[in-house]
Amino acid sequence: MRDDIEAGFDEPGVPVWAVFGDLMAGLLGAFVLILVCAIGMQLELASKLETEVKQRQAEAKRLQTFEQALAAPLAAGRVTLTNGRIGISGNVLFAFNSAELQPEGRQLLRSLAAPLTAYLKSRDEILMVSGFTDDRQMRDNARQFADNWELSAQRALTVTRALIESGVPSSSIFAAAFGSEQPVASNADADGRSKNRRVEMAPTPRPSNGGTSNANANAKPRD
Repeated sequence: MRDDIEAGFDEPGVPVWAVFGDLMAGLLGAFVLILVCAIGMQLELASKLETEVKQRQAEAKRLQTFEQALAAPLAAGRVTLTNGRIGISGNVLFAFNSAELQPEGRQLLRSLAAPLTAYLKSRDEILMVSGFTDDRQMRDNARQFADNWELSAQRALTVTRALIESGVPSSSIFAAAFGSEQPVASNADADGRSKNRRVEMAPTPRPSNGGTSNANANAKPRD
């Protein structure tokens, strides 16, 4: 380019200002292009940030609404609420290695049915009921269950059916089993194992394709 400029100076009849004009026009065009790209990137980042902020605000509002719906059992210390998941100790719901609801547990689920139903309806969500166990193998008095997977599945189904009997629509709830997976405490001591034997309930988005029908078939009360 330098040779071209010098040639322009030497060539008779070509004004110097015309050469510099072309050069400045090229530089200005490049600057404008860079500026437009920079502005576009800033707008895109601002849009992503705004979307993320709105999502976090919506999630915070959702959790606040959920907490308000469960104010009474939370205040009584009968359940816990962590990151939108309701936790109930297995000792409250069931005897050791049993999937039969204790009277205290059945009463607690009855108290949860109405606020859960109202919340699920207002949000058009469904409730996942998850069963968990510790990592100990089944003992002789629990041989009706093949393993911890089966015990956690039966406990989740028992809670699901109890909630349906108490008024939660069967189309708005399903059961899941996790066995000894996803512990919340160490299984090395009795206190930790007790915390791991639990049932959790969490609202989740309703599938748009109606994919919950098969899951709910197993959750309906027996005749």
